[in-house]
Amino acid sequence: MPSEPGADILVVDDDPRLRELVRYTLTRAGFHVREAGNGRDALATARSRLPDLILLDVLMPELDGISVCRELRAESAVPIIFLSTRAEQVDRIVGLDLGGDDYLGKPFAPAELVSRVNAVLRRTLRNTAPTTIAESAAVRVDLVRFEAQVGGLDVAFTRTELRMLHALMAAHGAVQTRRQLVAAAWDGPHFVADRTVDSHVRGIRKKLRDAGHDHVETVTGVGWRWRA
Repeated sequence: MPSEPGADILVVDDDPRLRELVRYTLTRAGFHVREAGNGRDALATARSRLPDLILLDVLMPELDGISVCRELRAESAVPIIFLSTRAEQVDRIVGLDLGGDDYLGKPFAPAELVSRVNAVLRRTLRNTAPTTIAESAAVRVDLVRFEAQVGGLDVAFTRTELRMLHALMAAHGAVQTRRQLVAAAWDGPHFVADRTVDSHVRGIRKKLRDAGHDHVETVTGVGWRWRA
C-alpha cells in the first residue's frame, strides 16, 4: 500500500509503453496516476494541479527532464524521481543536485518502482510534518520562543530571518525559492522584492558564518538550500 492512500503521481516519459506499464503498476498499488509525454506537457500538467510526486524521464523531446526539474524547483518542492537508461554517475549527480529525490535506472522491476515511490513519499511526509523546532548541524531554531542557538550559543536573528532559516532547515536539503521563503516569513499574501529576500538571506548567512556554522548553499537561478 502507498504511504499516502490515493497519492497523485505524475508520470513523464516519451515512451507510451513505459507509461502504460507504470500506470498499471502504480494504479494496482493504490495510487492515482496522470501522464505527460514530453517536458512541456509535464510542466503544464504539474502547474494545473501539483502532484504528490513526479516520475520524470531525463531524455525527452520538447524539454528534457533536467530542464523540467529546474523549472519546477523554482516553484515548488514536489518530490521527483528521475528515470533514465543513462546510468552514468554524472547524470545521477546533476539530477540529484538539481533537487531530484531519487534516481531509477531503466529497465526496472515493478516492485522496485513501487518501493521507491513509497520510500520518497514517506520521507516527504515526515519532512513536511508541521513543527516549530528545527535542528541540524549544531543549529537550533525555535519558532515558539523565537530564539536560535548556533554551536550552543544564542544568536540574535530578526523574526523574518528566523522564519526563513527555519524554512531552509525544515526542508531537509530541498531547494527553497524566494517565493517559498516569503510564504514562510510573512503571514498572508505579500509582494516582497527579490532584493529584500536576498538581503535577509545574506543577513542569515553572515550570522551563521560569524558563528562558524554557515550551511546555507546558493543554488544559482533557483534559490537556497540547507546542506548540513
